[in-house]
Amino acid sequence: MMKDLVLKNRSYRRFYENAEIDCRTLRELVDLARLSASASNKQPLRYMLSCTKEKNGLIFPTLAWADYLKDWSGPSVGERPSAYIVVLADKEISVNFNWDAGICSQNILLGAVEKGLGGCIIGSVDKLSLKQALSIPDTYEIVFVLALGKPKEHVVIEPVPASGDIKYWRDAEETHHVPKRSLEDLIIG
Repeated sequence: MMKDLVLKNRSYRRFYENAEIDCRTLRELVDLARLSASASNKQPLRYMLSCTKEKNGLIFPTLAWADYLKDWSGPSVGERPSAYIVVLADKEISVNFNWDAGICSQNILLGAVEKGLGGCIIGSVDKLSLKQALSIPDTYEIVFVLALGKPKEHVVIEPVPASGDIKYWRDAEETHHVPKRSLEDLIIG
């Protein structure tokens, strides 16, 4: 059921790093993106796949993790993603690609959940360093990096408290809590 996939599709930031994801699986996930809607059907997005320790090691240091968790600098060795998909936009095809990137990334993550995996869309990327590390041509703009793996953390959704604070947090047992606004707060009119 679709709602079950959406509920399981959380922003996971800690993984079983030794649970490898092969390139065939990444290609299957990108195929879900390929089949997605695209503004004016221009299909400007391209994808760079990474499922080796060496290439993952080039990507990891260019990422910033969980801004609200000030005392956490990201997953430690053994809890890092076992794969990445770098979402790129071909600026020669279109400079308007942001909605495509969101749609395609969500479809990739929903497909990952269906396969027993999880991930996180990371927008906080040192794009210049990543572009150099992966030798990405200038015609491509880095949009997101999708971190993927077998989730090692438990994420729960809870109501936004009376204070209105929407910041996610972790408790002493490392459960990741994500406040969500109510449906009544979202529907207007």
